[in-house]
Amino acid sequence: MKSILSKPLPIPRFLWLLPLLFLQPGLSHAQRRFELADISRLVNVSDPQLSPDGKSILVVVSRPNLANNRHDAEVVLVDVATARQRVMVADRPTVKQPRWSPTGDRVAFLARTGTGKDAHTQLFVQNLASGDVRQLTTAVANVQLYAWSPDGTALAYSAADAPANAAEIARGNDSFEVGNGSVTLTAPPAPDHLWLVSATDGQPARRLTSGPLSLPDDSSAPFFWAPDGRTLACVLRPSAQTGDQETAVYTLDVATGAVRELPNTPHRVDLPAYSPDGRWLSYQTPREPPYFESLEFDVVPATGGPARHLCRPLDRNLQRAIWSPDGKSLFVGGNDGPTVSIWQQELNGKSQKLKLGTVSPNGSYWVEMAVGRRNAVALTANEPGRPAELYYMASPTASPRRLTDFNHETAALALGRMEAVEWQSDNLHPDGVLTYPPDFDPAKKYPLVLMMHGGPSNASRTAFYGLGQAVAAHGYIVFQPNYRGSDNLGYAFQRAIRDDAGTGPGRDVLAGIAALEQRGWVDTSRIALSGASYGGFMTAWLMGESRRWRCAVAAASVVDLLDSYNLSDNNIANAGHYGPSPWLSAENLAHYRAQSPISRATRWRTPTLILHNVGDFRVPIANSYKLYHALQDNHVPVRFVAFPISAHVPSDPVRSAEWNRLWLDWLDQYLK
Repeated sequence: MKSILSKPLPIPRFLWLLPLLFLQPGLSHAQRRFELADISRLVNVSDPQLSPDGKSILVVVSRPNLANNRHDAEVVLVDVATARQRVMVADRPTVKQPRWSPTGDRVAFLARTGTGKDAHTQLFVQNLASGDVRQLTTAVANVQLYAWSPDGTALAYSAADAPANAAEIARGNDSFEVGNGSVTLTAPPAPDHLWLVSATDGQPARRLTSGPLSLPDDSSAPFFWAPDGRTLACVLRPSAQTGDQETAVYTLDVATGAVRELPNTPHRVDLPAYSPDGRWLSYQTPREPPYFESLEFDVVPATGGPARHLCRPLDRNLQRAIWSPDGKSLFVGGNDGPTVSIWQQELNGKSQKLKLGTVSPNGSYWVEMAVGRRNAVALTANEPGRPAELYYMASPTASPRRLTDFNHETAALALGRMEAVEWQSDNLHPDGVLTYPPDFDPAKKYPLVLMMHGGPSNASRTAFYGLGQAVAAHGYIVFQPNYRGSDNLGYAFQRAIRDDAGTGPGRDVLAGIAALEQRGWVDTSRIALSGASYGGFMTAWLMGESRRWRCAVAAASVVDLLDSYNLSDNNIANAGHYGPSPWLSAENLAHYRAQSPISRATRWRTPTLILHNVGDFRVPIANSYKLYHALQDNHVPVRFVAFPISAHVPSDPVRSAEWNRLWLDWLDQYLK
């Protein structure tokens, strides 16, 4: 379920806004605590790509650039045997999606060209031997995704069309028909279509699809080449409106452009992929459409036929699948308890979990991995005390070997110890993650700060979390509960939130707090609530409980489910969680209102910081205005800070830094 999605929380503040170093007695300067400004120094390592010969791995390495408010990226080649590095693509700060050609002699990538309104993401190819780079596309809209043809002579890519009435729009004739999209839309969304461009001859790109059918704009891999190079499998939805989520699998004849829906496949699918021999097609689909809980991967004959629910015995919400080179298994991954796991799932039904130890693969609603020759696995991942790096496993039974050390300065700091915890709530066993202050003493009392994840189909993990470490370094114990609806404990746990958006998850969180209070080190008079997106929903819901909270931070918070149904980009898809349309009956309407935190507004007495983006398409800012006025009218201390951008949460370095600073300052104001 991607409704009310929360990405991992953003990044800190300018270096001249450093807080105190908070040195522990006896610690050297090199062992100082992690602080907000250190988030600005984190290096992100992502998108690993194994070379066809298995000897090298490409990764995207990006660093925050506070001066220019951007993330500067480069493509780095890492030798598997020696871990030596070579920058392949530099001086292109927006570079992303490096992909080896099938022969391994070229690398394609996306990068932005032009300035202002003429700036668009285009497709490039670099020759490894000569270093020469050629721009392949001149698309009128951003190239979104692409894939090499099996013979390496062409690339399929996705991009939207320019408006057909661009001249009329320029003179003000710009009204448009509203559909199942976000209230933030100022123009009709354009469908994403498929195109084909030669990798060698410089000919203009050829259109493959047209019309209202659109590739889903939130998919990481909506199309895939058949091994013979004649066909593309793709998922399409009826329009570009984000609320029209009834996708289906289609096959596209590359020569003729003929599109045919694959028979007998469900109408809520993503991530199609052919097996290496072309006999099978895998795709991701929820266990019980139209609900989004427990995404799994089915396998069907490439020409269509009965589906095999290959991964159902794993009972996890799976976010990624990659075929093994021999076509006998799939490597699948997803949240699993307090970590992210990868399994090798064989077509005969057997499976084995890879032994990753403390290594947790990266990815938000994705798993950052690649599978190469002899089932070698490359992954970008982090550990509780180490931010993202590149790891390599020579086989599914090998231990991960770390190949890079980009974040060694952070790993050398005095970081808070992380611990996975479990407790009982009703007949369920939720889990969560604790991060302790670096100098934690169990004989002392500490404020407890809840930092709740979004989704709700997501989970907190025992993996490095910058904002959580910064909060813990201020002398607070950070508690990240995985309440019912989280996707790390199986289908029954995930679906337990259905028609029960707040009450059940709220009991889980309260039971978790009670279990921690029994340990003796929680200062029960200093407990703070915080979270973004659905974590903001939980913050607002728990503010309505009878117990007294010291303060709260509600970021991009859902407080009214009617707003989610009517105004969000996922709009009617939210009915999968909260019940059928509220406009079908008075009972449905009452049910939505009862599940909304705003129904508890007269009980809110917690001093609250509200953070929200003006153009939030996922959780419209109307939610925060309601929260603000409900608190202000009841004379509850409240501060409401808005950011004038179109995003769910900030991702640029400057706004992310300010978001985090405001968050931590509010906690300090009430907990110190």
